[in-house]
Formats: sequence, C-alpha cells, structure tokens
Amino acid sequence: MNASRLFSASCLAIAATALAFSVRADIIPALKADLGLTDTEIGQIAGSGLWGFAITIVLGGILIDKLGMGRLMAFAFFGHVGGVGLTLLAGEFWTLFFGTLLMGLAQGTIEAVTNPLAVALYPHDRTRRLNILHAWWPIGLIGGGLLAYGLTRLLNLDGPAAAAASISLGWKLKMGFVLPPILAYGFLLFGQAFPKTESVAAGIGSKQTFAVLRRPVFLLLLFLMFLTTATELGPDNWIGNLLQNLVGIQGVLVLVYTAGLMFVLRQFFSGILVRWMSPIGLLTFSSILAALGLFWLSHATSAAVVFAAATLFGVGKTFFWPCMLGITSERFPEGGAFALGLMGGAGIVSAGFLMVPIMGMMQDHYALVRIGERSPATVQKVLKDGRQEIDDRKVLSLSDSLEKQTVHDARTYSAVMTYRWISLVPAVLAVVFAGLCLHFRSTGGYRTVELKRTKAIAVR
Repeated sequence: MNASRLFSASCLAIAATALAFSVRADIIPALKADLGLTDTEIGQIAGSGLWGFAITIVLGGILIDKLGMGRLMAFAFFGHVGGVGLTLLAGEFWTLFFGTLLMGLAQGTIEAVTNPLAVALYPHDRTRRLNILHAWWPIGLIGGGLLAYGLTRLLNLDGPAAAAASISLGWKLKMGFVLPPILAYGFLLFGQAFPKTESVAAGIGSKQTFAVLRRPVFLLLLFLMFLTTATELGPDNWIGNLLQNLVGIQGVLVLVYTAGLMFVLRQFFSGILVRWMSPIGLLTFSSILAALGLFWLSHATSAAVVFAAATLFGVGKTFFWPCMLGITSERFPEGGAFALGLMGGAGIVSAGFLMVPIMGMMQDHYALVRIGERSPATVQKVLKDGRQEIDDRKVLSLSDSLEKQTVHDARTYSAVMTYRWISLVPAVLAVVFAGLCLHFRSTGGYRTVELKRTKAIAVR
C-alpha cells in the first residue's frame, strides 16, 4: 500500500470534482442560450448533480466496509468519464440532466471514499489531513475558473457579437478540459491496494455504527450540515448567473478569488484557528462572516464592492465542509465512514433538492414580478411555454431595446432579492453554533473521542 500515492490521488480526485463544478457554474449562461433553458430548468439540472452526489455519498458510506474503497473509486472514475461524455453530447434538457446526474453520482462516491481513506491513512493527523484534502477543492475551482475565463476572453464569448455557434463551441471546450484530471487520478489509483476503514480496523460492527443516529448532538450536526452546505454550494452554483445579472462581470472570477482564499486558509491556517477557537467556535465566526458577505453582495453596484463582499463570504464558507466532517470524525468515531457519508449526504441533499433549485425559481419569480410591474406586455413575450419561467432565447430575440433593458433591470433586481433572502441561512447558523459553543463549555469543553484499534489496518 502506497499511502502517499493514495492520498495524492484522493486530492486530485477532489480537484477534478471542483474543476467540473467551476466550469458548470461558468457555462450556465451559455447553456441557457444554446439549449433554450430557463433559470428554473438550470436549477433542476444543477440540483440533479447535487442529489446524485448525495445518493452515493450516503450509499458509499454504508457499502464501503463491504465493497472496499478500490471498487467504489473505480465506479467513480467511469462515472466521471461517462458524465462528461453525456454533457458534451447534450442537445436538450434530459441528456444534460442525466449527464449532470452521473457526474454527481461519481463525485459523491469520491467524497464517500476519500474522507475515510484520509482518516485510515493518517489516524493521528486526521483533522489536518482532512483540511489538506479539501484544500484541493479550491485548487480545482481556481483551475476551472481561470480556464473558463481564459477561453471566454480568447473566443470573445461574452461579446455582443458572439455567434450562437461560438457560444455552443465555447461551453463544450470548457467541459472537455474536465477530462485530463479525471484520467490523471484514475492512473494514480490503478493497481493500488486500499486500507480498510477505521471502523473495520477497530472491530466495530454495524449495530454500533448505526447507533450514532440515536445521539442528539449528532442529529443536530446533521441538521446544521443541511444549512452549511446550502450556504456554500447554493450561491457558488449560481454565482456566474447572479453576478452577470447584478453588475455585469464574469462571476467565475469571484469564484476563483474566493477559492484562493479557501485554499490558503485551509492549507496553512486551519490548524491554528481550530486550536485557538475550537471547531465549533470557528464555525460560529464563519457563519457570521458568510451572512454579512451574502447580504452585502445584495447591495453590490460595482466590481469593487462585489470583491469586498465576496471576501467576507469566501472566508466565511471556507471551514464549513471540512470542520463539520472533522467534528463528526472526532466526536463520533464509532460512526466511521457511515457517519461521514451521512453528514456529507445531508448537506448535498439540502443544496441539491432545496437551495440550488429554489435559487433558480427565486430568480425567475422576482424577474417576472419586476417585468410585470414595468411592462406587462413583455412578460408574455419571454415566458417559456406559458410557464412562469424566462426563456433566454426569447429574450435574445426581442427587437425592442426598451424591452431588453426592462428584462436586464428585472434580472438585476432578482439577483439582489435572491442574495438577500439566502443571507438568512448563515445568520441562523451563527445563532445555533453559538448555542453549541455554550453547550460544550458547560460540559467540560470540546474534546476528541479516541477509538481503540483491535485490528491492524489491513488492505483490500
């Protein structure tokens, strides 16, 4: 067993997942224009990837002890390749939907395996290793964002004279560049032996593993994972569309910027901050910053304000995912991969089923309300098949410049209202995490629960 190679492959797999996420966030406007999709439909497509992620992160956590890490990672690799292929071939809603779903299934499997793999490889350094592992998420976001931005500039895809054929070719080229890191992590994993999970190594049976579901604090953390992931992934999925509507800049640049913040903070400062504030204290502080950042974004009128507000939001969302997993592993080690998978699945279900689709519906709703207030006749011209959703191809076909300006202004208003409502989620988190801080303080403080190993870490 080559621990270094397995951990490097895990990091690269996380980066590939983030690269795909970043590219998808950037190409949303192009997909809408090329395939004639509405914000609501885009929300449903993006949501399918997230709830596909949720399905396999939970199932993977349940099956990993029986099937082994190697088989699950093989499924992830082939699912990743197949999902990219279907996306490139998509010419309508359902092909794109199932391509995104397949990629989500692959990405959830990667998450289900790499978290317990890092814990099994480095049992005495788990918190730092989990933060380093998930520091590769922002690396992937940065790579995908810079790639998307560079191709947009090179091909002039956001120019007023951009042809439909160029827009279609542009998003396909961007998606095609997701394949190289997928092939790279597949190469690193090929032929490798994997360790058993921590719970198997400790001789813990299924009954004790599932007993975490009766622990009140674990159930509360499960609920909080719904909100933390919704705060992080919901706005990130829509950042390209929202900021283009709000201030007319390519939103992927903000995604790259906040990803850079995440990488530096996770890689170099997570250990210091956790020791200083405790994981729960750090999450309380993070929630406050995320709420302030999202609310400030709703008032942004210039690129400078966007980046200032994004700094608060970027710092705030940085520690949500790895700290929630770290707390789960440290406080409920008997839950093993099942507890980690369930925690990740809860968050992704929240983002996939709720936050991302809801944000899409909110944008259509508020835009149509504002258009109806200013130009009722325009509403019927931009609806898709009579539904309360805006068809971008119909918007592009409008000949009246005043009608086009009305739609643009309405979308700016919808972006403002969407960010404003979403900022309430981390505000609620701040209150609950503060209560948890008081709870742990009253019971002797936050501390790690140690598991005694009864078996050697064997490989399969």
